[in-house]
Amino acid sequence: METFTFWTAIIVVILTVIALVKRIETRLVLLTAGFFLCCISLDPMAGLNQFAKSMTNSGLIQSICSSMGFAFLVAYTKVDMHLVQLLTRPMKALGIFLIPACTLVTAVINAAIPSAAGCAAAVATTLLPVMIRAGISPAGAGAAILAGTFGSSFNPGNPHAVMISGMAGMEPMGFIISHSVMYSAMVLLGAVLVTIIEVVFLKDHKSGGGTAEFEGMGEEIKNLNLLWAAAPLVPLVLLLLGNTCVPTLRMGVAHAMLIGAIYTMAVTLCNPQKAVTEFFNGAGKGYGNVLGIIIAAGVFAGGLREAGLVDALIDGLKTVGEYARIGGGTGVFLMAILTGSGDAATFAFNEAVTPHAAELGMNISNLGNTALISAQLGRTMSPVAGVVILLSGMCKVSPLELVKRTAVPMLACFTCVMLFF
Repeated sequence: METFTFWTAIIVVILTVIALVKRIETRLVLLTAGFFLCCISLDPMAGLNQFAKSMTNSGLIQSICSSMGFAFLVAYTKVDMHLVQLLTRPMKALGIFLIPACTLVTAVINAAIPSAAGCAAAVATTLLPVMIRAGISPAGAGAAILAGTFGSSFNPGNPHAVMISGMAGMEPMGFIISHSVMYSAMVLLGAVLVTIIEVVFLKDHKSGGGTAEFEGMGEEIKNLNLLWAAAPLVPLVLLLLGNTCVPTLRMGVAHAMLIGAIYTMAVTLCNPQKAVTEFFNGAGKGYGNVLGIIIAAGVFAGGLREAGLVDALIDGLKTVGEYARIGGGTGVFLMAILTGSGDAATFAFNEAVTPHAAELGMNISNLGNTALISAQLGRTMSPVAGVVILLSGMCKVSPLELVKRTAVPMLACFTCVMLFF
C-alpha cells in the first residue's frame, strides 16, 4: 500500500506541475492535489486540518493584509507617482547609465509597492518615455524596469519573508536586514549585467527612436509634493529604524502600515471614506489572492507529507549534504521559469522542507531565503510571468524580447546565490 501511495503521489506531483505550467488556477490545483494525496494516504482530515491551520496564521494575516491594504491606498491617492517623479527627475541626462539607474529606482519603488506588476505599471509610465527619449530601445527600457522588480524582497510585508522569519523565530524586518546584502548584491549585479548586454551586445542604446507613441504616456506631476512622495516609504522607514538604531520605534508590520496609511490620508486630504474602503479592499485582496495561495500550498505540502514524499525528499537531500541547498534552489528556480510565478513552488518548499533545515545541516533562514531568491530570479526571466506580459504590452514588443535581456543576468545572479551565499 505504501509503495502504491508513494508512486501515485509522484504522478500527482507531475500532473500538478503540468497544470501550473498550463496556468490553471493555482489555488485550485494545489488544493485538489493536496486533498487527493491526503485521501489516498487514508487521512483526509490531515488536509482539512492544514487548511484550517493556514487560514488562521495570525503573523501572515497581519503582515500580508495590512501591506496590501496600504498598497491599495497608495495607488488610490497616487502618492506613488510623486515618489516616482522625485526619483526620476535627476536621471534625464545620465545617458547609458539610465539603464542601471532605472533598474535601481524600480527596486526602491518595489520595496514600497510589493506587487511586481503593480510596481511596473506605476514606474513604466514615467521611466519608459524618459529612457526612450534618451535613445534606449523600447525593449531595452522594458528590460531595465523588469530587472528592478526584484525589489519586493525588501518589503516587510513580503509573504515569503514573513513566512520564513516566523519559522526562524525572527521579526520580518530583522530577517530582511540580515539578508539584505544578498538582495542588494543581486539587484546591483542584475542592473550591471542588463546594461552590459543591452549596450554592448544588443546595441539598445541609441537604437531607439519612434518616441512619438510614448510621448503621452502616464501622468506628469507638475507640482511635486515631497510630503506625498514620502508616503509610500513611511512604513519601510519606521520598520528599518525600529529594527536598527531607534529601538523605541520597534513595531510590527501591521502597526507600521497603519501609521503609513494615516500619514497618507493626512497629507493628501483625500476622502477618508473612500480611503478606508480602498485600504480594506486591498486587505481583502491580500487574503484572497496571496494568503489563498499560502493556504493551498500548505494543503499540498500536507498531502506530500502524508504520502511520504517529504520524508523521501529530506532523506534524498541528506545524501547530497552540502548540495541540498543547490538542489532545492534549482527546483524552485525552474518552476518559477515554467509557471511565471514562484509563489506556489516557494510556499510549498518552505512549508514542507525548510522546517527540516537543521537535518540538512543548514538553518531555516538561509534555506528559506535561497528558495525565495531563486523563485524571484526565475520569475524575472519567464516569458509567461504577469509582469513580463504587462511590460511587453506597454513597450509594444514581444515578451521574449524582454526576457532575452534579463535571462543571462538572472542566471548569473542565480549562480552567485548557489556558489557564494
